[in-house]
Amino acid sequence: MTDHKTVSIVMIEDDEGHARLIEKNIRRAGISNTITHFTDGTSALDYLFNAADGPQRNGPALVLLDLNLPDMSGTDILAKIKATDGPLRRTPVVVLTTTDDKVEIQRCYDLGCNVYITKPVNYESFAQAIRQLGLFLSVIQVPDMEPGG
Repeated sequence: MTDHKTVSIVMIEDDEGHARLIEKNIRRAGISNTITHFTDGTSALDYLFNAADGPQRNGPALVLLDLNLPDMSGTDILAKIKATDGPLRRTPVVVLTTTDDKVEIQRCYDLGCNVYITKPVNYESFAQAIRQLGLFLSVIQVPDMEPGG
């Protein structure tokens, strides 16, 4: 029997309406994991790297990342997460954004994002996409922390 730590979800999304919709539909999909929400990149990075209960020190986590943030671009955050040494680098990152630019999509995958989802403009389509993401979250496996790491 393996002892799985619950995966916490870190949502970096500056649009409060989108954030509420994402959380509501993740819950509807039966996901009860903790969701920690940040509206800007600076506080999100501080949590990811430095917080006692953050993924760098406490793992495992999954990051839901919007690319259009007020203080920095989501691609900068993605690059910092994937360039680090330690457990945070293995943290799955799901990019959730309104941008469907092929160059931007390619760049995110090159930087190491695991999934890229374009937010549909239509409310019901967006809700449906998030519910499907919730089902995906319920089945994915994330890497464990290293012993003593």
